Amino acid sequence: MSINDITGAIVDAALQIHRDMGPGLLESVYEAVLAKKLESRGMKVERQKTLRFVYDGMSFDEGFRMDLLVEDQVIVELKSVEQTAPVHKKQLLTYLKLAGKPVGLLINFGAATLKEGVTRVINAPEDSLQ
Repeated sequence: MSINDITGAIVDAALQIHRDMGPGLLESVYEAVLAKKLESRGMKVERQKTLRFVYDGMSFDEGFRMDLLVEDQVIVELKSVEQTAPVHKKQLLTYLKLAGKPVGLLINFGAATLKEGVTRVINAPEDSLQ
């Protein structure tokens, strides 16, 4: 399954969830529902996966937790706020770099429409994401 297929399936599932459940629920609710929805489509999904990393020769076991890691390739960072801040996109890009993953999705279920709540964040040249 290509990166574009994976991100397309994630966005499709998120749109359906937002349409059915609406905005305003806790982030953890959307995380649980999105994970189950993707698993029902046969995708491998890990919730709250801890990333261990090395910096300056020091190892850190509790670097950060990814909301979702889908198919071991796409990090999904979920929010349920009226509007995301620029720091949320920067945070996801840092996660991608530390994890060595090419693409992430910042999905804000708090937006009035999910179309305005989805941001794709790239940590690799676009042409390498086939």
